[in-house]
Amino acid sequence: AASRVFAFRDARWAPDPVLEPSAAVRTPQPVPLVIDNGSFQTRAGWASADPAVPGERARGGAGAETQVGNDLGSPEPLRWLLRSPFDRNVPVQLELQELLLDHVFQRLGVASQGCVDHPIVLTEAVCNPLYSRQMMSELLFECYQVPKVSYGVDSLYSFYHNKRQNWPCSGLVISSGYQCTHILPVLEGRLDAKNCKRINLGGCQAAVYLQRLLQLKYPGHFAAITLSRMEEILHEHSYIAEDYIEELQKWRSPEYYENNMHKMQLPFSNKLLGSTLTSEEKQERRQQQLRRLQELNARRREEKLQLDQERLDRLLYVQELLEDGQMDQFHKALVELNMDSAEELQSYINKLSLSVEQTKQKILQAEVNIEVDVVDSKPETPDLDPLGSEQSLEDVESINEFEPLFAEEQPEVEKPVAAVQPVFNLAEYHQLFLGTERIRAPEIVFQPSLIGEDQAGIAETMQYVLERYPKEQQAILVQNVFLTGGNTMYPGLKARVQKELLEMRPFQSSFQVHLASSPVLDAWYGARDWAVEYMTREEGWITRKDYEEKGGEYLKEHCASNVYVPIRLPKQAPRAAEALAPSRTLTSSTGNPCEQA
Repeated sequence: AASRVFAFRDARWAPDPVLEPSAAVRTPQPVPLVIDNGSFQTRAGWASADPAVPGERARGGAGAETQVGNDLGSPEPLRWLLRSPFDRNVPVQLELQELLLDHVFQRLGVASQGCVDHPIVLTEAVCNPLYSRQMMSELLFECYQVPKVSYGVDSLYSFYHNKRQNWPCSGLVISSGYQCTHILPVLEGRLDAKNCKRINLGGCQAAVYLQRLLQLKYPGHFAAITLSRMEEILHEHSYIAEDYIEELQKWRSPEYYENNMHKMQLPFSNKLLGSTLTSEEKQERRQQQLRRLQELNARRREEKLQLDQERLDRLLYVQELLEDGQMDQFHKALVELNMDSAEELQSYINKLSLSVEQTKQKILQAEVNIEVDVVDSKPETPDLDPLGSEQSLEDVESINEFEPLFAEEQPEVEKPVAAVQPVFNLAEYHQLFLGTERIRAPEIVFQPSLIGEDQAGIAETMQYVLERYPKEQQAILVQNVFLTGGNTMYPGLKARVQKELLEMRPFQSSFQVHLASSPVLDAWYGARDWAVEYMTREEGWITRKDYEEKGGEYLKEHCASNVYVPIRLPKQAPRAAEALAPSRTLTSSTGNPCEQA
């Protein structure tokens, strides 16, 4: 049983190092810079076949303010303050995207103040909105003055990188990431964008669902069940059930539960405060708490005295203006003080003077009371009202905070003190028992209804996409079902997809399911392979001239890109036809009014 107790690593993000680019990235021509712009991580590096050039650098997503990515250290204290340029998997906050690109260029040793004279290969979402691409192109060409840029789909780059010699050019790509899951049909090496489907579920929703499950199961550890720890559980302790219902039936067996349950150890302290304190130690603690409370009240009175004294000095200065006959300055000062007459000024002066004197008396009495309390104190009835009826509201509120403490400890003075032993295992109390949660959280991509989402899962969406093709093309697509993305790294996912395909395909039909060699990093490696191969070609590259002539939404297609759908504006009627329109309207005024409209 002890071997199944796992401690949370709570790993901190190490700050990204600043790399010095080698001479090979500039000679004989600038090497392309490849950026896999993901919603969870951004990966950037140089596209060069030279081994002296550093390759991929995996880095975190955008953070808050001017702190970006791994510079945040631990994200959990700032989890709800973090800002991201992404809405789902589409970048929409371009000011944050600019901060992220500045961070990337700085860490790779690229001076981005004047211009970035390296070609950029950037990943984008499937069927990316034209507005998002337009803003991204404007940022790259106008802000960074890049010579040319190429856009591609991350999952298609991964498909391109994993393509074997005997693999067909067609296939069905299942890409599951942090925010979304996509089903992408590829025919003859090109994306069929009309039949692409997206499921708005990914690793983020699985982590939130697992957090809610464990917080309901362990309400006493609500704050300790953080999203970072849930992501760690998903990455290292979760798996996909080949048959979900059958797997739940297995978990009903006590033996199966004991053999497969994982215990996650939360951090805790062995010291039980207040369990072995003697009466003298408790009395000393009460005295320390009372002393701290009195010091706090004394500081508040001193601050109030200083503020009232400053106000009084200001009013006395205005009164001196009246006595010296400087009426213009006096009336101007009264207007600034929002007062109407000298009588009102004198009334405020009298009130402030009285308040200052009373505060001084309270401070003197408090100092005398502290001295007396140190010499002779009564722990049974501590003097919590040294100032009588003149104590402030803050004093009463501060004293009330300690009343339950004193009330609990007073009866214990007469009892013999004995060490209190815990009646339970403290370490076991701080353990999370992971049973069916190991399969329930990742199951949402197959059954979105588990979290109340009215969407189809991977199996239903895959079947829907296949049914949009004739049987011959269906047989071609299922010969290469390709899994990629960080959310496809669960053990058992490949077997689950094979089972779903076996149920939906005809009897004795064949299919093949492949998993990316590195589901997280293959998108960057595929983009690098493409950039090295097409570095000297014009195919797929958008130059600055193309940007200025055809707009920021323009896209040059290539084997791993989206399909470019230009904006079609309605054609304007010729001027001659516009000139004849009024006469035709007049001659047909007796006709059908609908035809006239």
